[in-house]
Amino acid sequence: MTTHMLTTREAELAYDVRGPVPTVDGRPPLLMIGQPMTADGFGALAARFPDRTVITYDPRGLGRSSRSDGRTDHDPTVQAGDVHALIQALGAGPVELFGSSGGAVVALALVAAYPDDVTTVVAHEPPLLAALPDAPAAERARAGVLAAYDKSGWGAGMAAFIAMTSWQGAYTDAYFAEPAPDPAAFGLPTEDDGSRDDPLLSDRSWAVSGHQLDVGALAAASTRIVIAVGEESQGVVTWRTSEAAAALLGQRPTVFPSHHGGFTDGESGYPGKPDEFALRLREVLDNAASGGS
Repeated sequence: MTTHMLTTREAELAYDVRGPVPTVDGRPPLLMIGQPMTADGFGALAARFPDRTVITYDPRGLGRSSRSDGRTDHDPTVQAGDVHALIQALGAGPVELFGSSGGAVVALALVAAYPDDVTTVVAHEPPLLAALPDAPAAERARAGVLAAYDKSGWGAGMAAFIAMTSWQGAYTDAYFAEPAPDPAAFGLPTEDDGSRDDPLLSDRSWAVSGHQLDVGALAAASTRIVIAVGEESQGVVTWRTSEAAAALLGQRPTVFPSHHGGFTDGESGYPGKPDEFALRLREVLDNAASGGS
């Protein structure tokens, strides 16, 4: 693996390349992106593609990447521009792309804006709250996470986030009647360290969950789009957003093993099934490359 820096007008982007560019086997590079997950979250998955050139990166303002645009928000359209710049700098496009969570939203924004950059995109559990039939209630639940974080700090905010993302079904009155979850019940800290800049718990990533798909541009793109969902996520919000996104594109989600972070191993504290996940991803990519449905 080699690490590089890409300088743009507004950011310094750190990225890692595993394998040769250009590739020697004729297959496009496989780009793996997340948000707020950085490149280190894809170590387990990348290791299971030793025969492919795999590229990971840290989004602007996260991990090793910096930004000079004067902003703190994580806008998927801005990040799509960064990924486009990275693909252009590599000179190895179009690529195959696996996007996780917010990275899945960025991946879809990339295809809408730069369809020639990507042959196949696998968008795994994009948290598109705006696509839900109960979008106003989902946004209210999201605001509740921010309120808990602003009031009591990271532990309280993360406990509220866990409660929101593990809730089954629509956000009804029953959800909002639940008492505030106790951080200690999840093994989280109860003390407040005073910080309020977490990209997941603050409103810095609301542009991600509030993103609205450009369905017309996605339908017009030649890119093969696969909306993926983890089998263990059934009923929770990212399952529902994946179903909603797939429906907008006239498809059903493709089921993958494990959960929202199912491609990770023990480094996340909530290990998935990276072996099974990688096999499924390989199958989906190979099927798309051969023109299968």
